[in-house]
Amino acid sequence: MSDATDANDDPRPEEPIEPDLNECCGNGCTPCVFDTYAEERRRWQTAVKAWSERHPEQATTEETTHT
Repeated sequence: MSDATDANDDPRPEEPIEPDLNECCGNGCTPCVFDTYAEERRRWQTAVKAWSERHPEQATTEETTHT
């Protein structure tokens, strides 16, 4: 199996989309859409770190294009 095939089978995790300010109702909901986003972002960061360890040759390139 080639490295290109491996990368296609294991794509870099997609960054979650931050909610628009209008998506929060301001009523103190638990969880708030921003709490949910923060948790999704933490999971995404962990997933990207693990992906980078599996794909060190692509991690450097991807980091420069996603920051």
